[in-house]
Amino acid sequence: MLALRLARGAHPLVQLRRLLVAAAAAGTGFLLLSALGYAMAHPDAPTGSVLRLLWCLAPVAASVHLAVAVARTDPGTRPRPGLAAVGLGPGRLMAVSAVTTALSTTLGSTLALLVFLHLRGDLTGMPFDGAATAFLAADQPLPLPAALTLLLLVPLAASLASALALRPRTVVRGRSARPGTATATATATATATGVSAVPGTPGDGAPVTAATGPDADHPELAPDPLPLPPPLPAPGGLPWGTAVVAAGLAVESYASRSGAAPGSDLTSRFAGSPAGVLGGWALTAIGLALAGPALTHVCGWLLQAVRPGALRLLAGRGLQGEARRIGRPLGVVCAVASGAYAMATVYAGARPSIGPLSTLGALLVAGCAVATLFTAALETKQARADTTAALLRLGAPASVLRHAALLRAGVLLAVFGPLTWLVAELAAMPLAR
Repeated sequence: MLALRLARGAHPLVQLRRLLVAAAAAGTGFLLLSALGYAMAHPDAPTGSVLRLLWCLAPVAASVHLAVAVARTDPGTRPRPGLAAVGLGPGRLMAVSAVTTALSTTLGSTLALLVFLHLRGDLTGMPFDGAATAFLAADQPLPLPAALTLLLLVPLAASLASALALRPRTVVRGRSARPGTATATATATATATGVSAVPGTPGDGAPVTAATGPDADHPELAPDPLPLPPPLPAPGGLPWGTAVVAAGLAVESYASRSGAAPGSDLTSRFAGSPAGVLGGWALTAIGLALAGPALTHVCGWLLQAVRPGALRLLAGRGLQGEARRIGRPLGVVCAVASGAYAMATVYAGARPSIGPLSTLGALLVAGCAVATLFTAALETKQARADTTAALLRLGAPASVLRHAALLRAGVLLAVFGPLTWLVAELAAMPLAR
């Protein structure tokens, strides 16, 4: 009930992001049901049915990634003062966010089921003169348990991923303590009672006054209860990401030497096994997502190299701080763009015979990747809102902040653009032969 009230009273832009999640879940659910319909219509081709189901894993992953990004930017589930007093601590807010994500994705799955039943003619008769009969198995009864199992895949995966991404983390003196440990329990008790878990610090059983604190010369200033946490270390996924990308390209090259499997819904220009191509592209996408934060951190370091001024220093430090938030979505967008470029290179000079389901899947993956990147950019903007307000109070011109943002976007494009082209060329070389 609380999740429904928070969803109903949210900002229109928040509702729009939730509708995007519902639309992604609807498209993914329809693709899963279409794979079920193909398996029912072609019982003698189990290999093709399994391959169609495997190709649906990419839209499922893209939809779950978008749902997690939207859950992280939801202001209704953000910890605020006073909520813990009424029983809405970080754990409860995590559960509310997971339920909200489950509601959005369930709405999309329900819509996918209604559209699927309508196209099969189970609701109001056969539409489009029966053009969708071939891949929806309209002449056979729909197995409801199998359909519901496929439709529940996206809501369950999205809600679990959102709960894992938003699980409460307790910070103690700049270090994270797992909930349930002795340190985390002591810190939570200190936060609730005002008693410090570290002896000899403010809050160790006696009230702290300005005369005994670090600001004894300025009694009107309140002492700082905790020092600033140390800066996060640089992301270290670049070696692993490079290795996984190389493995993915090797799998694609090896799979291109085998014959195409039946029922793959790919043209003859893809002279490789669809399962091998899917596995290689998935490894490439995972590798780029792993290397994305490290590459973004390197971009920030390059901005600060060779005697930086105030503008480059501000842009570089900001980019390094945002590396973990926008690095992985940038890597996923890079993987999707390289895949699209590779397909365009393979199909150069020929008219591809891609069906409507393949087009829907490609648009769904690309749209989810771009929407996730914009959502991650919105999350970084919300995270640095206090820093931006402090700079404006200190007299920094708004044009400097805009120029710093443009500089960050330019250096990211200059690094990830050639990387996308290189990966796409390497992926297209074995497929074009």
